[in-house]
Amino acid sequence: MSQKTDRNPDQSDGGGPQAFVRVFRESIRRASGGKGAKVAAGEDPGSPPPPPSPGRSAGSPVTSPLRSIGGLFGRREEEGVKEEEEEEEKSEYAAQNGKALPRSRTDQNVAGFGDSLMKRGASIRRSLGFGSKKDKSGRPEALVSKGPAFDKMEPKEEEEKEDEEVYKELEESYTLPELPHTPLSVMQINKLIEMEVLEEAHLNLLALRREFQQERERCGEDSPMELAKKEKDLNLLYGELRHKVNAIVRDSNSLPSRNKGLLVPVARIIQEEERRAEEPGGLASSWVGAWRESVDEGVRAKVAAVHLERMEQNASWLAVHLGLLGKAVTEDLQQVKTELRCSYPPSFSVFGTYVSSYGRVLGQHAGKLEQQATEMKDLHALLDWIINRYQSERIMGSPSLQPDMRDLSPQLQLEDDFLPRLRDKFCCRVKEDLRDSIGRIITMEHEDFWRDGKHPEKEDGLLSHPMPMDIWTKVDGIVSNCRLIDGQLQQKVASSCLQELKDFPKRLEAEFGRHCGALRPKPLWTEYQITYINCFTALQQNMGRYRDTCPHEVEAFGAEATGLTARLLQALEEQFREEVEPYLRRMMTRKWLTNDDDFKRLQRRAELLSQHCALMRPPHGQELASRLHLHVARQYVGQLMKGIYSCKNRKHEKAASKMRSQWGSVSEHFQCMSTHEWLYDAGDDLSDVIMQRNAADIKDHLQPLVEHYPDFRKHLVAVLNFRGLRRSREHQLILQRHAELQKKTGAGGERSRAFFSDMPVAVRTDCLSNMPFFCFG
Repeated sequence: MSQKTDRNPDQSDGGGPQAFVRVFRESIRRASGGKGAKVAAGEDPGSPPPPPSPGRSAGSPVTSPLRSIGGLFGRREEEGVKEEEEEEEKSEYAAQNGKALPRSRTDQNVAGFGDSLMKRGASIRRSLGFGSKKDKSGRPEALVSKGPAFDKMEPKEEEEKEDEEVYKELEESYTLPELPHTPLSVMQINKLIEMEVLEEAHLNLLALRREFQQERERCGEDSPMELAKKEKDLNLLYGELRHKVNAIVRDSNSLPSRNKGLLVPVARIIQEEERRAEEPGGLASSWVGAWRESVDEGVRAKVAAVHLERMEQNASWLAVHLGLLGKAVTEDLQQVKTELRCSYPPSFSVFGTYVSSYGRVLGQHAGKLEQQATEMKDLHALLDWIINRYQSERIMGSPSLQPDMRDLSPQLQLEDDFLPRLRDKFCCRVKEDLRDSIGRIITMEHEDFWRDGKHPEKEDGLLSHPMPMDIWTKVDGIVSNCRLIDGQLQQKVASSCLQELKDFPKRLEAEFGRHCGALRPKPLWTEYQITYINCFTALQQNMGRYRDTCPHEVEAFGAEATGLTARLLQALEEQFREEVEPYLRRMMTRKWLTNDDDFKRLQRRAELLSQHCALMRPPHGQELASRLHLHVARQYVGQLMKGIYSCKNRKHEKAASKMRSQWGSVSEHFQCMSTHEWLYDAGDDLSDVIMQRNAADIKDHLQPLVEHYPDFRKHLVAVLNFRGLRRSREHQLILQRHAELQKKTGAGGERSRAFFSDMPVAVRTDCLSNMPFFCFG
């Protein structure tokens, strides 16, 4: 303590920590040009501490670097300056408190120690001819003499020079000031750390560490209590210094104006401690690693400060937050680039460190947002921000961050399964949202159509419904928005939508049957069925556009839609058959020959079927009309095969004429819809056979019937019986001629064009064709 009193004869209670810090830094910068050891970036970290100044003798009193620098100038000037300062401080104290300032030259507390250092720094500045005045930019005046060349420099040129130096990084090498021979006390060093006088605190801490290393070498393995206490003090002081450095680094991007000046000594302390990492007495953990952790803490605080509303307060809470977050990241990195980077040497890679830190912190922040996001729009916004916007020109690719970003990889550091998990969560939400939409569509169908019996609307001559367009628009909108984010997400979303649509046909069918079952067979029920046939046909065509993206899901949905369409068509077909069965059953009877009422009813029903088929989307109208055309033709001719009636007394001519007329009428009704043109000849060919007046002429009219319908075999006996020709010589000759024609033309034919093969015959025909002529006598 006596040494500290010799080095600080003039103590004062005046001054503050900020003035002291400024004066001390200016003094250290001047001192760095004299004594001390210059440290380069690649210097061996295990090198010994710098030797003491060569100009000092063994018995000379110990002085600090500030004292050594002050000693270069006249003591007289220094004493005059100090007396002048003391008078000014006493006057100021008296003016504020109304009494004289008491002084004690033996006061050794920490406050007096700090005041002494401040006065010594001030005297050095006055001895060099500079005051504490600052320029307009807020930076201290340069510590160089203003010569003639400086006076001639234009203010504009000076500003340009200062702007150029803004982006210049700190030099990698530095000059460590000479360590004090006797360090300050632990409390004094701790006070310096609290006051953020980090340069002086670190120098004394290094000196204390040097003493510890020297005593340790002298003691060897026998470590006294004093050495253990000093080691404990070192650990405590280094811990405080580490804590202070971390706090400065952490707040450097939040309080740049306050901490910018402290970053230079912080960087030098980190460099020096990394160089001395192998020496005893320091902290075991890496200072650079602690610096990076502090950067992460500062970035985390920046991210946490971005405004985040609750979902109940704002429906677009996440989109707004992500927009503000991107803006905050860009502004902070701009500040790092223009203000903080110049306070670090190039080896720190400050800009790249902050970019990487944002990647880590925002990756963790995205995980927290994913847990809060439940709506489809919020998950979509988060996916878009992570995959596209973060690396776009809006944030990391901003022109204001170039060209420093070119060699960096600004990617979010996410968990390995985060993006797949987020995509799956989004797809599940898409399916839930689509399921709810389909449920609302079915509910509206009941409320708007089924409950009130509203007729469907027509569009372009077809029964139409907005349902397929509503579903297609929703699905296509979701898929299109996902296409802008990611191709993989587009594929998964399209697959999810089709998986959910797979159950839609059965859901609608069940609700339709539950609410509209009582309408059958009313015309409105038929219109609804035709409408849904058209709806699912259109929806299936639209969803077919995703066949290249997800073929299996398209196929599965198509199978369900086709199944429902087939069941609806089958219901219409069965309804038509039930309605025309009574009319067809009375064909080819005695009443039919004299009464046309049943056929007229059949004709009106065929006309209604034609109208219904015209309201369907192709090809369903043609398919239904073709099947029913074949059914009516078979049932009409099939009545002739049942042998219910046999024409006598030349009534076969009237029957043949009526059959030809009615067959033409039926063919005319189905002509515009049916694809079975091959049925048109059946009525005419049979009429030609039946109307022949002479039985012998029938043999000449069999060839067209055999050529058009190869499956016409045993049915000839029923036709002859209907004409009234039985068990005669001509009957046998006709059968033989028919057998010859069949053998000549060949049996069989296309199964798809089979007309008579499935038609039952009511007479026995197995023994008639081979009966000899003499049996008919």
